[in-house]
Amino acid sequence: MNEIGNLLKSTREVTGISLEEAGNDLEIKPVILDNIEHGNMGCFKDIYVLKDYIKSYAKYLGLDSKKIINEFNDYIFEYTSKIPVKEIEEKMKEKKKLEETAEIKISSPYTTDDNNKYKSKSYIFLYILVVILVALAIFWSVKQITVDNKVATTSSAR
Repeated sequence: MNEIGNLLKSTREVTGISLEEAGNDLEIKPVILDNIEHGNMGCFKDIYVLKDYIKSYAKYLGLDSKKIINEFNDYIFEYTSKIPVKEIEEKMKEKKKLEETAEIKISSPYTTDDNNKYKSKSYIFLYILVVILVALAIFWSVKQITVDNKVATTSSAR
C-alpha cells in the first residue's frame, strides 16, 4: 500500500498539483488523498470505497489505473491471507451468535398488526387533545353568536 501511495504522491508532486486542487477536482477530501498517499489503509472502513478512490486518483494523475488496482488487489490478498484461520472462525461464530440472538421481524407496511396499531399512548393522548380543542372552539364560537338564548344580530338601521 505504501508503494501505491508513494507512486501517487510522487506523480502528483511532479505534475505540480496540490492536494487541495486534486481534492477539489475529484470531489474527494484532501485528507482522504493524504491518507491514501501515506498508505493509511486503517482510516477506511470500506475497502471498496478505498479502491474506488485509488482508481479515480490514478486516472486523474494520468497513471494506468488498472495496473494500480491490480497491485492494490495483490496487496489486499496478501494482507488478508495472513489473518489466522482460527481468528476468522471466532469472528464467524460471534457473528452467528449475534444473528441468532437478534430477533428480526419483517412485515409489510400494508399489513396491520394489532401490536403496531398504536405504538405509544402519546398518539391516543394527542388525538383526544385535538378533539377536545375542536369541541371547545365550536362551543366558544356558538357562545359568541348567542346572547341569553337569543341570536345576536347586527342591524345598521334603528
